[in-house]
Amino acid sequence: MYFCYLDESGVVEHGASTDHFVLLGFAVPAATWKQKDAQVNLLKAKYGLRDVEVHTAWMARDYPEQKVIPSFESLNWEERRKAVLGTRTLNLARATRKFNKELLKNYRKTEAYVHLTRSERAACLTELAKTVGGWTDVRIFCDAHSKQHLEDIDHFRIAFEQVVTRFNTYLTVATDHLGLLVQDNNQTVARRLTDVMRMYHRQGTLWSKIDKIVETPLFVDSELTSMVQLSDLCAYATRRYFEKGEKHFFSLIRNRFDRNKDKLVGLRHFTGKTKCQCDVCVDHGRA
Repeated sequence: MYFCYLDESGVVEHGASTDHFVLLGFAVPAATWKQKDAQVNLLKAKYGLRDVEVHTAWMARDYPEQKVIPSFESLNWEERRKAVLGTRTLNLARATRKFNKELLKNYRKTEAYVHLTRSERAACLTELAKTVGGWTDVRIFCDAHSKQHLEDIDHFRIAFEQVVTRFNTYLTVATDHLGLLVQDNNQTVARRLTDVMRMYHRQGTLWSKIDKIVETPLFVDSELTSMVQLSDLCAYATRRYFEKGEKHFFSLIRNRFDRNKDKLVGLRHFTGKTKCQCDVCVDHGRA
């Protein structure tokens, strides 16, 4: 049995803050799941994050409060946390009502990581990405959409169909295992994914019948599931590679995207009818 953990990065809406949307499946064999989970938890504990959800986008950003705290790097974790939270309380008291709402969201999402400097947070994410890159029995399946070239299409539906098809094909061709999809418990997409997956079980996708994936997606709490957090890291790394040209995290996980011999089949950079000469499109054979 393989568990395929789904996560997305970016938004499907056009004109939003991202020009790419990524849906990614992170497939882990059940036989080695416990070993991998323990490895991730030990790594997270090294950075004081054992029971904390690793959300890459919030960890990777800058925390301006840390820069105004004297000798911040020389403080211990408890002192750092106390100093940052105190500074944030003052910022909230001074902020306008409109700005206050945005600050509250930012502070809530990043509170678990404030005891780490930006370089330490980057080091944690780097170690996690290197760990993923070293798991030779893991496969990644991903559809990355360049939204500027694709108007009036259902990005999520197309990407989901691609990931499901590629995962099922891998199970058929490369293993004798069944697979199960696992998704972060997002109520806005839960019913939709369930209905679409039932349809795939009945009539297949556009490219193949689905006979190796069982059940409809299982929905879990990402805060409690380390493999969903790694899927989030991989999705973030892939989107930032296409969107910003950031290679660091992507280069560490790239060898885990599924390949058919020498051809990349587990990652598509979807640009519609627009030709693309990026190295992924060349590797995929669609440049």
